[in-house]
Amino acid sequence: MDATFFRQLREQFPALSRQVGAHPAAYFDGPAGTQVPRRVIDAVSNYFSRHNANHGGHFATSRESDAMLDSAHRAVADLLGVGDAETVVFGPNMTTLTLALSRALSKTWRPGDEIILTRLDHDANFTPWALAARDAGATVRVVDIDTRDCTLDLRHFEQLLSARTRFVAVGCASNATGTVNPVAPIIELAHRRGAHVFLDAVHFAPHALLRVQDWNCDYLACSAYKFFGPHIGILWGRRELLEELPAYKVRPAPDTLPGKWMTGTQNHECIAGVVAAIDYLVDLGRAAGCTQPNHRRLCLERAFAAIESYERSLARQFLDGLDGVSAIQIHGITDRDRLEQRLPTFSLSHRHRSASQWAEQLGDQGLFAWHGNYYALNLSEALGKEPDGMLRIGFVHYNTPEEVDRLVAALRDD
Repeated sequence: MDATFFRQLREQFPALSRQVGAHPAAYFDGPAGTQVPRRVIDAVSNYFSRHNANHGGHFATSRESDAMLDSAHRAVADLLGVGDAETVVFGPNMTTLTLALSRALSKTWRPGDEIILTRLDHDANFTPWALAARDAGATVRVVDIDTRDCTLDLRHFEQLLSARTRFVAVGCASNATGTVNPVAPIIELAHRRGAHVFLDAVHFAPHALLRVQDWNCDYLACSAYKFFGPHIGILWGRRELLEELPAYKVRPAPDTLPGKWMTGTQNHECIAGVVAAIDYLVDLGRAAGCTQPNHRRLCLERAFAAIESYERSLARQFLDGLDGVSAIQIHGITDRDRLEQRLPTFSLSHRHRSASQWAEQLGDQGLFAWHGNYYALNLSEALGKEPDGMLRIGFVHYNTPEEVDRLVAALRDD
């Protein structure tokens, strides 16, 4: 699909009409949270105004809340590519869900066991597991990266695997450099050693199709506010694993899925917004030519095929625009023949400016970009960028070629 198709979708996002002084706002902060379409805002408001109640009651609004929750589990199951909607768990955010799961898993690890983490990951996919290993007396092994292109050292990963490996945590994609990790072969190698694998799909989810069944992972987490929805986290796990693990929960909470892991009263209004966000993506797939418009998963496949192609063109445009600017260093894959190995997320360093100064100058022009390490602390340290960090630019499908040109011009002027 061409830029005109995606330009028309912008009309569904109220925030995109914002001005900063005389400048139209251009949102390149998507890796920290995307903007939401009108239907998500309406879904949250509609829940509050018409259906607001706790679940499990024998009255209209409670039954409506139950129905909405059921539909949300099914919608997310289709987004993930799994058939069992009861294995979908909602919670405050990915970090909280991961900390809860890590606490449970720590009870199954023993001294002498080993877990493998990576230097490329967001700290929410590092420290929770490291803390759990500490509590269990297990050993943490950390996969190195190639700092030249910010990719995982897969040879090092294979060297770290052993009969003692119980668990591997890896991100589907780096939230700092956009690197897409080869999760399928990583999972296969880990499974050969009898280890379970947890995938952090937070940064991957707005850009490409989640393929839980194809990847054959054991756990996966993502966040709806990264794929055009409200602030809420999502956890998936294999049924037999979620049923066996000891969940930390109050006594009245059920022992069955998914309630076993959904501790406390849930954020129903945001869960309603998750359904609307997935519906938005499904409609995008229909508009992009989904041949079975009533089949949610097939429409999601078509949506993300269109999104990937378009966002790759934005990435190429951005890289081409910064060619020859010697004061700027782009961390990560820049080879145009390897764009399928990265998402349109870029961390940059400037020879003469701090990341904070740079982000502030761009922000004054209505160009929204993040600075710092974005919780990818190990990566920032490996690149020698602490404590200042880097400037992060992130494109999603509501960004336009004109916005990229405007951003490139501002970066080159600096």
